[in-house]
Amino acid sequence: MKYLNRMKTAAVTAAVVLTSLAFLYFGTARLVDIGISDRLNQRETVTNKKIYIIGIDDKTLARYGPVNTWSREIPAKLVALLNGASGGGPAVIAFDVIYSENADAQADDHFAEVCKEAGNVIAAMSFSFKEQPEEDAKGRTVYNPYHVDHVIEPYGSLRDAVTCSFANTYVDSDGYVRQAMAYLDYGDRRIYSLSYSAYAAYQEHMGDPAHLPDVYGSNNRFYFTYSARPGGYSVVSMTDVLDGTVDPVIFRDAVVLVGAYAVGMQDSYMPAIAHGSQMYGVEIHANIVEALLEGRTQLPVSPLPYAVAGAVVCGIFYVCAGRLKLRYTSVLFVILTGANLIGSCIIYRHGKVAPAVLVPGCLLVIWLIQMVRAYLAEIMRRRRVVNVFKQYVAPQVVDKISKDKDFEMVLGGENRHVAVLFVDIRGFTTMSESLRPEEVVEILNAYLGLTTKAIFDNGGTLDKFVGDAAMAVFNAPFDLDDYIFRAVCTAWDMRAEADALSERFNKRFGRRVAFGIGVNCGNAVVGNIGCDFRMDYTAIGDTVNTAARLEGSAAAGQILISSDVYEAVKDRVEVTPIGEIPLKGKSKGVFVYQLDQVKRG
Repeated sequence: MKYLNRMKTAAVTAAVVLTSLAFLYFGTARLVDIGISDRLNQRETVTNKKIYIIGIDDKTLARYGPVNTWSREIPAKLVALLNGASGGGPAVIAFDVIYSENADAQADDHFAEVCKEAGNVIAAMSFSFKEQPEEDAKGRTVYNPYHVDHVIEPYGSLRDAVTCSFANTYVDSDGYVRQAMAYLDYGDRRIYSLSYSAYAAYQEHMGDPAHLPDVYGSNNRFYFTYSARPGGYSVVSMTDVLDGTVDPVIFRDAVVLVGAYAVGMQDSYMPAIAHGSQMYGVEIHANIVEALLEGRTQLPVSPLPYAVAGAVVCGIFYVCAGRLKLRYTSVLFVILTGANLIGSCIIYRHGKVAPAVLVPGCLLVIWLIQMVRAYLAEIMRRRRVVNVFKQYVAPQVVDKISKDKDFEMVLGGENRHVAVLFVDIRGFTTMSESLRPEEVVEILNAYLGLTTKAIFDNGGTLDKFVGDAAMAVFNAPFDLDDYIFRAVCTAWDMRAEADALSERFNKRFGRRVAFGIGVNCGNAVVGNIGCDFRMDYTAIGDTVNTAARLEGSAAAGQILISSDVYEAVKDRVEVTPIGEIPLKGKSKGVFVYQLDQVKRG
């Protein structure tokens, strides 16, 4: 059994490891989990006040028209105004707008000249990806989903005058943005993302080093923590800057991001910090820049160590769940689930994205299995109890009790009309003295088995054994049809089987066994007698006493019934009147009949 339990634990542990690895490596489950991680870890905490967004909003579009119709003199004027402020301009101006087409040559060249003179301008470019088979370092063919198919870059003179960085937004397969690409190697060039380039330029401007975040995957990506919800950053309309409504001095030494801030420009995504909402692409860049500045970037947790750690926790829980009561297992489940959620948040703060609900999910499955096992065990336990109880009470009575939802075992009794039967072995004490103990036990067990079977076959309730005597009650605890006749039939069945039993023991031990039986009917108090922790279901009263006295007066092999019993069954029995006999403890005699025959239909 010990080895079996160890094998079960090992199997559970292995199952959790495999589940964990599958969970971490494959799609839908991971995305559900990371969505929960978003809600746990993405919080609005804008700390850097030097990130501004100049939005190409509806007000700007109404003033200047669609962006693709603008003269390049407009962005040139913006760069000149920002850098011409007294005391210096922004640390960096990053355009989340791709100026790829040549328009008016003079305006295009002027814009490039202004940007070159400023020296702090980043222009956007874009990569288009296409999955393509490639050969890795070991000569194996692998499919690269981030093979660069083509590039959209700024027009020639602008490209030569500014830093070009790609503005691609990485969208997870669930449609949410929670990761960013740091850089891509294109040909012999390493091109950085717009967000990283803006961050690096700001750090250089402030005299601080720029740190490239740890990345993973073929597209060199990383997770980042949002700092603001949609609309959380300072957004200034481009029109207000161009017409002088906003003093450009506010942008001094700041990161300035210029981009679409109007629905019609179709540059919005779903951010991990606000599920179900839309955020403009330029706001996502602002969040990435702040995450880089604050060091709030993450990598996925290493799958194998995490899977093993999770499996160990689940294995321990499985062992504990098999030994603890269900309520304690439930408390342990809640504690471990809470600890896992808190732990995943702590791990996230330290730069790793760990599954939030993988381990709790495995724990829940184990808990459900243990709950089902406990439920089935309780059913089996009750079934065993019922089967044991059936050895004391008629099986049909037990079945009725077990199915009656309103039945309660409480102290107290009720006055019911019942039939009571007593049976006893005649000469048992003398016989016991002349036989070995094991022979006495064998005779007694055979006798009690015979009497009990007769009682149960007729629907009676076995009240108790008292030495070699047995007491049965009919019509309690539940109503029983024709219960008086059933009691009489029980007595008749006992005597019929007694002859065969007596013959068997006479051959084996040289002793005959004969019964004396008494049956009476009438009112009695029936119920649970005793105390809260130990009770006995029985019947008490004069009716019971009279039945016991009748049995005491019966000769070996004789069945005595009272006149009340006879009146109830006289059409179905043959009797010999004995007459009125005195009974011990009763001032008045009782008219008694000897049962000679039972007529069953």
